[in-house]
Amino acid sequence: MAPFPLPLEGLIGKVGMYAVYLLIGILFGVCLEISGFAISTRLAAQFYFKDLTVLKVMFTAIVVGMVLIFGASALGWLDYNLIWVNPTYLWPGILGGLIMGVGFIIGGFCPGTSLVSMATLKVDGLFFALGSAFGIFLFGETVGWYEDFFNSSYYGRLTLMDVFHLPAGVVVVLVVLMALFMFWGGEQLERIFGKRDLSKEPRLRVAGAAALFLAALAVMLIGEPTPAEKWARIAPEKEAQLINREVQIHPGELLDSLANDQLRVVMLDVRPQADYNLFHLRGARNVPLDQVRSIIPSLLLERTDNQVIVVMSNDEAAATEAWKILVAESVPNVYILEGGINHWLELFAAEDPQIRPTPTPALGLDYIRYQFPAALGDRYAAADPFAHEYEFEYTPKIKLQLKRGPSGGGCG
Repeated sequence: MAPFPLPLEGLIGKVGMYAVYLLIGILFGVCLEISGFAISTRLAAQFYFKDLTVLKVMFTAIVVGMVLIFGASALGWLDYNLIWVNPTYLWPGILGGLIMGVGFIIGGFCPGTSLVSMATLKVDGLFFALGSAFGIFLFGETVGWYEDFFNSSYYGRLTLMDVFHLPAGVVVVLVVLMALFMFWGGEQLERIFGKRDLSKEPRLRVAGAAALFLAALAVMLIGEPTPAEKWARIAPEKEAQLINREVQIHPGELLDSLANDQLRVVMLDVRPQADYNLFHLRGARNVPLDQVRSIIPSLLLERTDNQVIVVMSNDEAAATEAWKILVAESVPNVYILEGGINHWLELFAAEDPQIRPTPTPALGLDYIRYQFPAALGDRYAAADPFAHEYEFEYTPKIKLQLKRGPSGGGCG
């Protein structure tokens, strides 16, 4: 079974896909209305610690969603790397949160809850929604004045797992514990400032908290799928690509891609450092095969729509193993240098008297089959040939697989 997210458009068509989106939006609005989020006085009461319903409802939705997402990922039903995570712009995000918070206190709504209020024909919700629309217009007209700040402190796809270097299951348990503490603290504030009688609160909330914690604990104990397990799920499809030579690109295509300003080519040389120091392509990054997994978070963090990753070794054996690791972790647009460095040198070092084929090629795979007078790395001419001096016939294989775009989120 293919892991989620499922391609809705391919399953039910574009009309069906938008119908699902509309249904989710309506149900979300209904949940907000049932929770009392269409009433500005109730929303504003949280800032006076009299009614923390907003905190409890929204944070419950967040942590339940988190447990379900990482639980599905742990069971192999969902590939978390395919889920869009809003990129982090630290200081603009802090300032934006402050502005929205002040507006929330003054107006009694956030943009999302104002629409719910307007839908229930409340005048204050209508005025707040109109004000939000006017603010969006002003932002669009003035963003050029502070665009540098707006795009500053960019951290890309940044999660708590990346920040604290902890497994996802551990982070899930810690966040759930933090949420439960906040719920308890919120009730104490309501008791003190809102004179709320906690003895009248439903006992079921305690059972729900216990169930949430046990579910989080299960996520931690199951753990994330291993790279081998991830590869096993996609092996039938991906092995066919390897056999059919769909992902092995000719050195000429790599050279042309490096000269193409529309592409961002990332070259990963997975050979041992000694071979890399002897000779490597200019701009290639040395990541020995046993370290490939460690760079996956940065590859996902820094990826762009036009990024192409090319892995290479002396032949293809180590590069193929690296390709499997990256593909299993859903890193997009990964290719293998056909024939590896040996094939590259065969094409581009023929006229270099310093680089000579070994008289007796070494036995086994992934050995360098050329001799060098010194370990000069990328200072040989063959490390950076001029694309316009060569013309090869090859079948282009690079096809950009665009990363998933934002799907929205939050209450605003």
